[in-house]
Amino acid sequence: MNNSIIYALDFDGVICDSAVETAITGWKASTKIWADMPLTAPQELINRFRLIRPIIETGYEAILAMRLLYLGKTTEEIYLDYGGHTEKLLKEANVSVDDLKQLFGEIRDVWIANDLADWVNMNPLFEGVAKKLRTLEQLCRWYVVTTKQERFVKQILKANGIELADERIYGLDRNMSKVEVLTGLVTAYPNDTIHFVEDRLPTLLNVMKKDELAHVNLIFALWGYNTAEDKAIAARQALTLSTLNDFIRF
Repeated sequence: MNNSIIYALDFDGVICDSAVETAITGWKASTKIWADMPLTAPQELINRFRLIRPIIETGYEAILAMRLLYLGKTTEEIYLDYGGHTEKLLKEANVSVDDLKQLFGEIRDVWIANDLADWVNMNPLFEGVAKKLRTLEQLCRWYVVTTKQERFVKQILKANGIELADERIYGLDRNMSKVEVLTGLVTAYPNDTIHFVEDRLPTLLNVMKKDELAHVNLIFALWGYNTAEDKAIAARQALTLSTLNDFIRF
């Protein structure tokens, strides 16, 4: 094992293609807040969710995103004023972000309890990633750095035959930003080379602003939840652009 190299991997959009499950969970949660929504999400709106998935940072936001789609908001309208639209929904429904986080997790927990196999099937790993992670475990240390709740990361990894110690999964439960997690890794391993693989361009641009993270190799996952505009902007930054094939091979 090469103890001088560390990989910090985002989960959704890098390891796991969770868009469909996130959309369905978001819809189910939405029906608990807005009684006018039918219990089953229309397939068309599930498909459209993938188009707006890049703007979502944390899973619970899918509750608001699915509500916006149900209300007839176009992809363009959502991107144009995402913050304004979501803030209005929160105010009108008189719910907090913490309320949504809790509800989102509870909906997933019920789904898992009722049909774990179905939930796992809705959270496939990107092709070749499972094998890559098993290989990585033999080569160096790797961590998951995500805004997903940790128990769901563990369930998906376990279902794919991947063992990762709890202390190497940094999720929503820790109330730490990805910048804070990376700063902690740099502090703990000052002489190691850290590679951070992330599909959200705003996250990578935020990391780039921190002088203490200047030596972290930032890898933009082109296969994840990002737009053509994101890719064009990323190409002009000091980032390593990676396709899924690049990731599998490194």
